[in-house]
Amino acid sequence: MPRLAVLIVAAGKGERAGLGLPKQYELLGGEPMLRRTVRAFAGLFAEQEWAVQVVIGQGQGDLARQALAGLGLPAPVTGGATRQQSVRRGLEALEKDGPDFVLIHDAARPLISRKVIDDVVKALERGADGALPMVAASDTLRRRESDGRWSLVPRENLYRAQTPQGFVYAKIMAAHRAHAAQDVTDDVALAELAGMRVEMVEGEEKNIKVTRKEDFALAESFLGTGDVRTATGYDVHKFTDGDHIWLCGLKVPHSHGLEGHSDADVGLHAITDALLGCIGEGDIGQHFPPTDERWRGAASWKFLDHAAALVREKGGVINHVDVTLICERPKVGPHRNAMKAKIAEILKIDPTRVSVKATTTEGLGFTGRREGIAAQAIATVKL
Repeated sequence: MPRLAVLIVAAGKGERAGLGLPKQYELLGGEPMLRRTVRAFAGLFAEQEWAVQVVIGQGQGDLARQALAGLGLPAPVTGGATRQQSVRRGLEALEKDGPDFVLIHDAARPLISRKVIDDVVKALERGADGALPMVAASDTLRRRESDGRWSLVPRENLYRAQTPQGFVYAKIMAAHRAHAAQDVTDDVALAELAGMRVEMVEGEEKNIKVTRKEDFALAESFLGTGDVRTATGYDVHKFTDGDHIWLCGLKVPHSHGLEGHSDADVGLHAITDALLGCIGEGDIGQHFPPTDERWRGAASWKFLDHAAALVREKGGVINHVDVTLICERPKVGPHRNAMKAKIAEILKIDPTRVSVKATTTEGLGFTGRREGIAAQAIATVKL
């Protein structure tokens, strides 16, 4: 079986999108676009280790680490001043692995399907030096002439090139080295300069390149609803002696502590159970038994981080979490925004996808008697 590698080019600044971050790190369907693009290739590697190399822009290291956390990829390579230079650096990073074929794909094409990927690989297996997915032009095309007039361009035999563009690794690596001084728009153009035989395969309309802000909305519409799951979580801890409690990841001063095997953070425990419920993975006690001394006094963010990692391993995206804290004291309002930010940080999602609420029981029950705190949570995950 030929050894396959994938090179994801994510070195651009994404300025045309007009967003706060380079577009490849903006959220699409609840996760960074770069992460979604990388995950599209995960199923290719059932019989070998991940062979995906990401190329990023200068100064994007922290953004890339956050976006790709938990995927087990090699460290990203920093690209050059042009796409061509970035691709070459990525190819050179793959050289030690000795792949037979390489697929070069734009990070801004997150909706690539397995069918297109397979068709590109099959063309290489048939003996082509390269393979290029193409889509026939369907719109009326006009060209602006030097005098300002617009002339009609016949659309017959006109096609739009997409990625991934696949190549015999040794040949495209040699082409990049031999034609480094040439300025080309994509890797197929470079391959053709080197005399490589490139086969065309059918692309897909939904394999769009997300370039402008409005493209994010279009990409979201292509994603559809998917398999959306919702589950709840509930937790209770009673008060004990102490001068603070842990609540939704924050250390909150209080007249008492909370009793528990771990740090007794009812908010994070409830969210953890909700996430585990979404993927059918039991409850927090199964993963972190209270009889296990390893978890005595443990920080509950570790439990939530574990649950989020399990969701990602199953290909899930955390769309939203909501937690309600039930207590008379302490007051949650002054800490609400910090709690939202902390939960979002642990889950690696946007704070707008986190809700923290609080209520009392009007003096009724154990919470009303200030004997403890309860929390109930709900989570929504798209698989």
